[in-house]
Amino acid sequence: MKRFQSKPWQEYLGHDTGFKSMNWRSYMRSAAAGSSGILLSFVFLLGFSFVFTRLSDVAHSVTRGTSASKPTLSKTASYLYPQKNLDIPKNASKQIEIPLDCPAYNHTQTCPNSNYPNILDPEEYRDHSSALTCPDYFRWIHEDLRPWAHTGITRETLERAKTTSTFRLIIVEGKVYVEKYRKAFQTRDVFTLWGIIQMLRRYPGKVPNLELIFDCGDRPNIRKSNYQGHNATCPPPLFRYCGADDALDIPFPDWSFWGWPEVNIKPWEILLKDIEEGNKKKRWMDREPYAYWKGNPLVSLSRHQLLKCNVSDTQDWNARIYVQDWKRESREGYKQSDLASQCTHRYKIYMEGIAWSVSEKYILACDSVSLLVKPHYHDFFTRSLMPLHHYWPTRDDDKCRSIAFAVDWGNTHKQKAQGIGKAATKFVQEELKMEYVYDYMFHLLNEYAKLLTFKPIRPTNAVELCAETIACPAQGLQKKFLMESMVKGPTYSSPCTMPPPYDASSLHAFLKRKESSIKQVELWENNFWVNRTKQS
Repeated sequence: MKRFQSKPWQEYLGHDTGFKSMNWRSYMRSAAAGSSGILLSFVFLLGFSFVFTRLSDVAHSVTRGTSASKPTLSKTASYLYPQKNLDIPKNASKQIEIPLDCPAYNHTQTCPNSNYPNILDPEEYRDHSSALTCPDYFRWIHEDLRPWAHTGITRETLERAKTTSTFRLIIVEGKVYVEKYRKAFQTRDVFTLWGIIQMLRRYPGKVPNLELIFDCGDRPNIRKSNYQGHNATCPPPLFRYCGADDALDIPFPDWSFWGWPEVNIKPWEILLKDIEEGNKKKRWMDREPYAYWKGNPLVSLSRHQLLKCNVSDTQDWNARIYVQDWKRESREGYKQSDLASQCTHRYKIYMEGIAWSVSEKYILACDSVSLLVKPHYHDFFTRSLMPLHHYWPTRDDDKCRSIAFAVDWGNTHKQKAQGIGKAATKFVQEELKMEYVYDYMFHLLNEYAKLLTFKPIRPTNAVELCAETIACPAQGLQKKFLMESMVKGPTYSSPCTMPPPYDASSLHAFLKRKESSIKQVELWENNFWVNRTKQS
């Protein structure tokens, strides 16, 4: 197939990559100089230690729920793995690193024919039976894909997702292609695609051929109500950053896990360590006994209403609200927006913006009690969070009084409140580390690919993507974050083992428990204000 050489992929995607330049030329020269030695070592290992194998065929059955008779989709060529093996020595003591080949990319403006493996010998992975079980939120993968469990996904069904989407992603024989439909906000698509490429570098050859359509916008678009009833058509599968109870969009890890250069938010792996260190600077008991929120109030009415909860000369709702001016922060070097320095209050408020907000994971990581103002959207991991264990539920229709009560309760029950903050931070540190983010992407795409009833192909207008096409031309903060979040080479560990899907009774019990916890808090809150009124 002829390579596309007409223009760089950044131009194809319509992005301005003109961030302030950093001294990356010297970096790339040193990387290029060191690459030959790494490649020679790599060839040496191949000559003496590598064994060629072939991947096993993959079953096409679709497992969902606990039904006695499970439907089997007709076999197609869609769920295939690349057949070119590159074996890795067993019990390898040193991680093999594959550097960027920017000289080759700069010469051809296409993905270089590097020695990066298309596939690892499955026998070289550590015993799959010893792999850790994935966190419980992985179970929602089964629920998010359930609408297509019995029908599969035809090409006609997939094409109907194009109307509101940003790009189409194609993986064929381990290579990645993208076809753009519209411009994304800032560099959301760039860092989303970068994250997918890093997952493929981590697990080369383990993700089968597939096509998917992705929307980088905020709000879900596939409404459940449009696909109900006897004459309803099959809903189009559309990936995005969040979902909703009344929507069928498929949640996927958001771009900020690999960095958000426009607002100077570091890649998650680095930032999580910074926040962990920031937590140590002030013990929970010594923190300000108020609820803290800082953000942009202009993106939603609910956030604008939150401003009324700030302390004033006449009222104190136990909240300290600050407006984040990102333009000013950019001019002044982001001195007032360091997330690792914002863990100074006992309570932190999470408030949705246009839809869900990337800020939720940063708030949960802070050791503070997270006050979640009733969310209407969810991302890929938040549905497994439990009220009164990981967070404190707060009303959306009476924010100020609800926040005031939450803070009063926490200051009265300090040990219990501190335990809630600790549980959220433990969840984030242990169950939302980057290894699990990649494993979530891996399992979601594998399960999704099983549903395709057609053979994925590279569209005429698609361009090939690889680490070089994204990182080599990048500059400034964008370049810095890309390099910091790059997966250096393949891992020898198997992905975590997927937990089973919910059965109807266990899912109902889980949701009922969450609902009961929220109602319990509302009852406490109502009694608190009734008693306060009687005393006044």
